[in-house]
Amino acid sequence: MKIKKTLILASLTSTILLSCSATDWLAKNEVQASTGKPTFAFQDENLSVEQRVNDLVSQMTLEEKVGQLFDKAPAIERLQVPAYKWWNEALHGVARAGTATVFPQAIGLAATFDEDLMLKVGTAISDEGRAKHHAFLAENNRSMYTGLTYWSPNINIFRDPRWGRGQETYGEDPYLTTRIAINFVNGLQGDDDKYLKSVATLKHYAVHSGPEVTRHSDDYAATPKDLSETYLSAFRDVISETNVASVMCAYNSVNGTPACGNNELIQNKLRTEFNFTGYIVSDCGAIADFYDRKSHNVVKTEAAAAAMAVKAGTDLNCGDHHGNTFSYLTEAVNSGLIDETEIDVAVKRLFEARFKLGMFDAKNNVPYSTIPLDVVGSQTHLSLSQQAAEKSLVLLKNDNLLPLKGNEKIALIGPNADNFMVLVGNYYGQPVNPITPKQALMKKLGAAQVKYTPGASLTGEVYTHFTPIPAEHFFHIDHSGLQQSGLIAEYYPDPHFNRQLAKRQIVENIDFNWQRSPINNAIEQEFSVRWRGQFKPSKTAEYQFKAHNLAFTLDGRSVNGVVKLNAGTTYEFNAESKISHYWHSNVIQPSASLSWLDHSRNLTEEALSAARDSDVVVFVGGISANLEGEEMPLAIDGFSHGDRTHINLPQSQEKLLKKLKQIGKPIVFVNMSGSAIALNWQDQNVDAIIQGFYPGEATGTALTRLLYGEFSPSGKLPITFYKSVTDLPAFNDYSMANRTYKYYEGDVLYPFGFGLSYADVKYKNLTHTLNEQSGELQLSVSLSNASDRATEEVVQVYFSMPDSPVKTPIRQLVSFKRVGLAGHSTQQVNITVPKNKLTYIDDAGFAQPYQGRLAVTVGAGQGIKISQDRFQTTELSLP
Repeated sequence: MKIKKTLILASLTSTILLSCSATDWLAKNEVQASTGKPTFAFQDENLSVEQRVNDLVSQMTLEEKVGQLFDKAPAIERLQVPAYKWWNEALHGVARAGTATVFPQAIGLAATFDEDLMLKVGTAISDEGRAKHHAFLAENNRSMYTGLTYWSPNINIFRDPRWGRGQETYGEDPYLTTRIAINFVNGLQGDDDKYLKSVATLKHYAVHSGPEVTRHSDDYAATPKDLSETYLSAFRDVISETNVASVMCAYNSVNGTPACGNNELIQNKLRTEFNFTGYIVSDCGAIADFYDRKSHNVVKTEAAAAAMAVKAGTDLNCGDHHGNTFSYLTEAVNSGLIDETEIDVAVKRLFEARFKLGMFDAKNNVPYSTIPLDVVGSQTHLSLSQQAAEKSLVLLKNDNLLPLKGNEKIALIGPNADNFMVLVGNYYGQPVNPITPKQALMKKLGAAQVKYTPGASLTGEVYTHFTPIPAEHFFHIDHSGLQQSGLIAEYYPDPHFNRQLAKRQIVENIDFNWQRSPINNAIEQEFSVRWRGQFKPSKTAEYQFKAHNLAFTLDGRSVNGVVKLNAGTTYEFNAESKISHYWHSNVIQPSASLSWLDHSRNLTEEALSAARDSDVVVFVGGISANLEGEEMPLAIDGFSHGDRTHINLPQSQEKLLKKLKQIGKPIVFVNMSGSAIALNWQDQNVDAIIQGFYPGEATGTALTRLLYGEFSPSGKLPITFYKSVTDLPAFNDYSMANRTYKYYEGDVLYPFGFGLSYADVKYKNLTHTLNEQSGELQLSVSLSNASDRATEEVVQVYFSMPDSPVKTPIRQLVSFKRVGLAGHSTQQVNITVPKNKLTYIDDAGFAQPYQGRLAVTVGAGQGIKISQDRFQTTELSLP
């Protein structure tokens, strides 16, 4: 799936040059601004943003205002206001808008515990987003996913390992989440005093972390203490330390009221207490849930739902399935449910963001508008993606097997060893240079040293080793009645075959990533295509097919599951694909493919044979974002609608691992997942375990470098790896009792903050000083690296407050610092913990100064599951 970036960039650049004379409403504004003769006062760049916004909104009709409160805001031609699609994604790279550098999934970025790296990643993403945005505008492309308002980051707390969207978060700890998010937000939004580089959106506000299947109807009860200490903490702190421009409200209800219409959450907390001044966008379809009988059903009409949301402070409606509920605001005004002045507030907040993005200013006055398109997938960004991937990998176990020496014969086994999806997770763009573990190991060692087989399914009948069907199996009958190679492709200029045929051609097979429309070479693509011809397998076998973005038939019948096909038999083949605007569908660089696998292969025997003929088994398993994610239809053992019903490794993989163990070769188990897996058997029986949190397009390179000791692993777990979920509270119970490392009372497999190194780093001589004037606690500890390996060490600081009058966390992360250590070196590390960390949250949800014994742990983790020389403890008394 490697994209030839130079061709893409050259194609885009040539089209941009051709289209620079194109006139749209933004171009008119730019001309007027540059001549100093604006048609309207709001086009005058010398005025303040507030003056410009007020002038624009004062000239709009009620209907025009209402139209602007939708994620697909229409143009107002009489005012020279261009259309704008608010919806865009940038969770770990610019998503759903074609080619972009793909960094590790958000949970993997959190595993780096690296604030400086996060700022660089956020900056790289916004560089690419700005460059792509202006390239799209140059072609007058204003489709979804071309804008500058990103609905990232997700700062919900990953409180339960069963939540499928936990991979999108920064883990289970509010402090880690806050520090990672602050840097990501600053990277996205830039550092210009006047302009926003892009808009970052904190989501999902609030008390939101599954289950997915009931998220539109669930009402979650949260105590004032849990709200303040856990669920609102990161929102409050990120808002206080950044100028984040947007917040997305959640689907669920909180304490009886839908989050997007919740006055306590929005007006009292977000607006008043947290002093948030930006705009609020609903999660997509959340406002319709207010009146949907199968959802919250708290009001009876669309107009009442729209009025409730806007009056509570939700400014922008992302509509989905039910359309635009805010379109009923005109009716709501006329019926007295809401006043037009309340709508004005929302409209002004939205235009304030657009003005700050420079969307009504001359291009040469906006500092971010000239970022060149060749920054997308640049070598600098690809190197940064690899660096992030390396820092995100967590070494969980190593019985002196790693690093490998380099002369071993490797049996590379496992369903994720060559699985594209474990590189990208969810919410991703088209990577520039995606490298799987198989590709990287083959490149390093050569085919003679690596024997690869998937070995097993990912789980049940879910397989990953599909390959595109080669051209040699497709034929068509020409005008002379002769059989010729290839399929007949017929293209239509609409997504539903409703218009006249536009183009017909012969194609070799179905494996397309359209950089531009096959009909008119446009970058924004809506079309449909039919393929017809014949299909002829060369081997009699049981086959399983995977159709991506298309439907197909053999001899007029749809193919589901496994089907036996005979060698040399000709089957009539028909397929079609519809490329259109809709939620997850992508009209920018869309793709369609038909892949297959031979279900007759004995994968188990292949794996055992490879192991027998090897020196070391590298098993790359786990799960993928095709199993865990957002509101998915899948319901099989272990997985339900995007969430997980248990956290065991799928049986197909564990069964194979146990057979491989019997062969007696050392085993490295690489687990790929966005959430915790109960690796109980693996912890007891394999020689080394590496955790990868969907590490991005450089996954294979980073993993291979770790295996062969080209860097020392330094990633830390941003979540707890439990042994099972049997003693956790119910998934839909939002009490924090017995949840996360802060309150879980059982024995864990791998604790939050855990991660091994190849270096031998020891902690000594922890000292502390309480600054009576500032209230800060100053800590100093000596780190010595007794090995000859350079490394980076994540120094973590935890507090325990045993004398608190209310229940407080068993321990709580209050600071961390990533430190570079050369081989055979010693370094004094100083950390200052601010006064506000010497407090606890009382039962009413307020921070109180702590008095009594304060237990302090400084080390490579919490002080559990690690050796005594890997941490230091001290205790002081706070008056």
